[in-house]
Amino acid sequence: MATAFSIARVGSIVGAIGAPHDVVVPIETVIFRNIGLRGRVSPVRRYIPELLEDVLEGNMNPGLVFDFTTDLNGIAEAYVVMDERRAIKSLVQVGTI
Repeated sequence: MATAFSIARVGSIVGAIGAPHDVVVPIETVIFRNIGLRGRVSPVRRYIPELLEDVLEGNMNPGLVFDFTTDLNGIAEAYVVMDERRAIKSLVQVGTI
């Protein structure tokens, strides 16, 4: 949030998607630089029934977003690489499909 507000131009709006946790909005920046904040939750569960069949049939590959793969023993490392911005999204593989 700090990065988004620091690079936003005067009068712009920062958008946030998802359910934020421990987010601090720099209220001084909002007021003195006239930067707005808009957001909402992302209702991804609503689309699972519609899209799951395409994924299972191989018509759609949602895995393209994952750039770090691990097993159950590497979950802690998966969080670390995302926190350090060395990965965007981690995939935890359990068994085989």
